[in-house]
Order: sequence, then C-alpha cells, then structure tokens
Amino acid sequence: MDTDDSPWEDNATNVRDSEWSKISSDFLNAGYREGITAGKESALQAGFDEGFAETGAPIGRSIGLMRGYISSIIAFLSSGRSLPSGVDAGQLLGEARAISGALGDVRFSDIAPPDLEAEMHAREHLGEDAADVVTSEELQEKKDMESLEDLMNRMGAGSSSRGQEKRATMDDVKSLQTRLSVLAQTLGLSLPLP
Repeated sequence: MDTDDSPWEDNATNVRDSEWSKISSDFLNAGYREGITAGKESALQAGFDEGFAETGAPIGRSIGLMRGYISSIIAFLSSGRSLPSGVDAGQLLGEARAISGALGDVRFSDIAPPDLEAEMHAREHLGEDAADVVTSEELQEKKDMESLEDLMNRMGAGSSSRGQEKRATMDDVKSLQTRLSVLAQTLGLSLPLP
C-alpha cells in the first residue's frame, strides 16, 4: 500500500486545510473589524473637529461673551457709581438683569443649527419611517433632560424662566445681543460683540 493512498494522510491534509481556512478567516474578520473601528474613530474625530470649529465654539464663544459683558454691566450698575445725567440706573439694572436671565435660559441644543448630515443618514437607514426624524436619539435625550431642568428652575424661587414655556431660538439670541448693545451704548460702552 502506497503512503499517498493512506486514509490517515488524507484526513491530516483535510484537517490542515480546514484549520488553515479557519485561521485565515478569523484573521480576515479581525482585520475587517479593526479597519471598521479605525474608520469610525477617524470619521468621528473629523466630525467632532468640524462641528466644534464651525458650530460649537463660535456659538459658545458668542454666548459666553454676552454673559460676561452683561455680568460686568450688572456689577457696574450695582456698584452705585455715577452714571451719565438722565440715565436711570434702576431701569438699566432691571434691563441688564432681564438680559442676564434670558441668556441663562439659552440652551445650546435650542440654538445650534440642525445636523443635516445626521438627519440624512438617519433617513437613509430608516427609510419611510424617517419622515418624522428631526433629531438624533442622543440629542432628544438631552432636550428631555433640559426640559426637566427648566421645570425644576421654574419651581425655584426667583427663577428668570418662571412661566416661560417657549425655548430660546437663534433669533432670540440676536435680539438679546441687540438689547445688550443698546444697553452698553446707553452707558457709553462699546462692546465688540460677535
């Protein structure tokens, strides 16, 4: 009997080929998963960088500057320093506090432009069910939490948002910016508002 015709030899070759195929397949799958993960991480970082630079930072900076300016004006008006003649400090202080309270109620999620790319992606994956998709699940959870915070604030004493049911919009922020600018001009200040 020839050793090449041995049933043990055929079985060993089959096992070796089978093991090689399994190992090769396992490495291929692992490499594929690592490639997908690396691709997602890369796209996620690029998306974060773009969103931060084009949306988050400019909006945050603008609101932060306005809050800082109005806080300084409130401190100045509360200090009792003399004002230009004909200027009612009490009225200006009331306006400054109203602006400050309104700025405190501004939420990023309310004034940030919609993420059209994320909405389009959701529509692609949800098909017909995506007709009502307007926010991501994460953003909706954040808005729900902010609504709860607003409710808690309205329950607190002296809340600026007492009775406020409407959320701020970018138009509201622009209106507050105009009011702040007028207030500053009344005091003889020139604020470099964004």
